[in-house]
Amino acid sequence: MDLKDLVRQTIATTDHVCMMYLGDLTDADLLHRPVEGANHINWQLGHLISSEHMLGEMVQSGAMPALPDGFSGKYGSESASGDDATKFATKDELLAAKSTQREGLLNLLDTLPMEKLSDTAPESMRSFFPNMAALILSADSHWMMHAGQWAIVRRSLGKPAIF
Repeated sequence: MDLKDLVRQTIATTDHVCMMYLGDLTDADLLHRPVEGANHINWQLGHLISSEHMLGEMVQSGAMPALPDGFSGKYGSESASGDDATKFATKDELLAAKSTQREGLLNLLDTLPMEKLSDTAPESMRSFFPNMAALILSADSHWMMHAGQWAIVRRSLGKPAIF
């Protein structure tokens, strides 16, 4: 197993956990806020998808698939407090966008020369992620961090515990 295999396996594990948490949630469930001021899962998904796109582009400009038209505007920090379902993508649209971006990230990983993974990350990210491998893995760990929040949303909706 090499570094790329480890990154792929880590991403696959996170995908599995995330899809288990999201599997039985409806579009309405994705707009539920467990406490005042919390971001709903719909916004979090859009934020994660946009972030994954941005991180992949930091590794190699032009490597990631385009986001859907208007996507970034729907999921910027200014929209986090919104609750109008018509202003956000549906669960199916979000999962399709996630799949497209994830495929792009994995393709980037596959085509990136192994030595590039050790290259220093961009200055703006270096205090968190020292190299390109860490930057790619940050997209994954970001998903897992938010998945922990989804467990609370699930409980507040009366959904069964997953883990």
